[in-house]
Amino acid sequence: MIKRSRIYTASAGLAVLVVSFVIFSGSVQAFAAGQTYTIGSQDTVTADPQVLRPSTTPCKVQLFDNLAFEDFNPKTFTYEPPADCPGPWRKIVFEGNFSVTAGIQYDRTANIWLGGTNIYFGTTAEPSPNFGPDWHVESDLTEYAPLFLTSQAGQVDIGNLVNSQYTGIIYGSADVEFYPLQQGATQNPRPFDEVLPLSQNPGTVTLSSPTDTLSATLSLPMNIQRAFLDIYAQSQNDDEFWYTCVPDDVSGELESCPGTAYRETEVTIDGQPAGVAPVFPWIYTGGIDPYLWFPLPGVQTLNFVPYRVDLTPFAGLLSNGQQHTVSLSIYNVDNYFSTTAALLLLLDQNASQVTGGVTYNNLSATPNPNVVENINVDGSGNITGTVSVTSNRNFQISGYVEGSAGKVTTTVAQNITFSNSQNFNITAAEYVQDITQNTQIYSTTTIKDGSGKRVTSLSTRYPLTVDISLTPTIDGDIAQTTTIHQENHYQTTDTVNGKVTFTNQRNNAVGPTDTLLFDQNYNLIGNQGQASFNHYFLNNSLGGCYNLTLNAANNVLSAINYTCNTGQF
Repeated sequence: MIKRSRIYTASAGLAVLVVSFVIFSGSVQAFAAGQTYTIGSQDTVTADPQVLRPSTTPCKVQLFDNLAFEDFNPKTFTYEPPADCPGPWRKIVFEGNFSVTAGIQYDRTANIWLGGTNIYFGTTAEPSPNFGPDWHVESDLTEYAPLFLTSQAGQVDIGNLVNSQYTGIIYGSADVEFYPLQQGATQNPRPFDEVLPLSQNPGTVTLSSPTDTLSATLSLPMNIQRAFLDIYAQSQNDDEFWYTCVPDDVSGELESCPGTAYRETEVTIDGQPAGVAPVFPWIYTGGIDPYLWFPLPGVQTLNFVPYRVDLTPFAGLLSNGQQHTVSLSIYNVDNYFSTTAALLLLLDQNASQVTGGVTYNNLSATPNPNVVENINVDGSGNITGTVSVTSNRNFQISGYVEGSAGKVTTTVAQNITFSNSQNFNITAAEYVQDITQNTQIYSTTTIKDGSGKRVTSLSTRYPLTVDISLTPTIDGDIAQTTTIHQENHYQTTDTVNGKVTFTNQRNNAVGPTDTLLFDQNYNLIGNQGQASFNHYFLNNSLGGCYNLTLNAANNVLSAINYTCNTGQF
């Protein structure tokens, strides 16, 4: 009988790439995130847009340069604010450039810290024995400006095992660009006044069970206007492929991980439910079939985006002069999630103290997912059927702050739905697992004060389909065919007193397919039919337009379709 569990793996050691690196004449330069696209290249690229920079000349501070990562020891650096570009800054842009030498190596998690605050979280690209990729990442850190005002220690952590078997050495460089604020210009968005990590030391916190927490007890300013929590929750180890998991009682016969395919990050303040952060299904470059991700990785794989929870209804409570404990945990975690978070505060600049409190909160402490099993086993032991898990979270939290602007009431209302349906067909000759998953978030933040009402509406979707089949070939070998479609879609609308003032829409989609070929002893002998695309689309009411599609075939970049890059992102 074909056993999926024997070859369904993230090991880079299985991906023995046989396509050589070929450079054709001509390339396309940097209309996306600091990247050059060359048809025929196997180098790792994404369709992500570049962070828009002001026209002013920046000061650049090098964090580290050409560091080698060949062990699990964090590397330290010293950060000094740019003497020629003192704050405030119009824009702060982080840039990272990484590479890995040709050889056998796993994908690795990468973290960069300033003090105890994470400023970059992502994973690395896998090499092949014949090719070592390099890649570029960047992000806008303008809102995190307080971190960069003082000299402090930094740390970069890319744990990487190098020995006679795993030979790929990772190299990395990173810098921060500071763009001066021109006279008379305004900062938009306004940087936070304080950035407070939940872990005081650099490094992620491992949550291995639902009772584990990442927590911080903080003495906070007494003039908080707005508060947010930026959360990274990275699935690891047994939880890496959490979206493939099934209920405990059928995990053995379905050869899948237990615990159901539902995970969620819960946020509390002083033990009171305060917010929910759905988990994005990141897939790393060794995930399921490493050939899937040459040269186009999954959505956000190289550069995670944190999930931001609006805690503003708690601003008055947090300003009462007492210590407060902010915590997060992972519902259904099964060893383990790697987590970090930062509390972000906007302060009332015209008041040393505000008053206020939470007036309404119907968020339950934990979700109540619905699990349905319909699995049939016939007399020959063949297994067919479906399992599904769904959840619907519908809640509202309101609170107010009374300060220099009078009484300001903030209401956060969210409806979060999750569904994961898996279809199985398991016989002595084949193994089929087809997964359809979606997370959908409808969020409305309403702010009422003496000038009226401002409303921000957000719609976010994380669609994911994963279809996997293992079947025998004509010559008796085994073929594992995987097709994936992964998206991150969101759109926002801002209104003031009923008038729309801004709209924005983004969609990042990736769709790879590949067939791995194994002999009868499950030794990898090659792959075939590899193809992929990465499409990034953006438009907004400021005239911003960005639309880029990259295609790959046979593990090299095969086409570039670029239609617009205008306006403000």
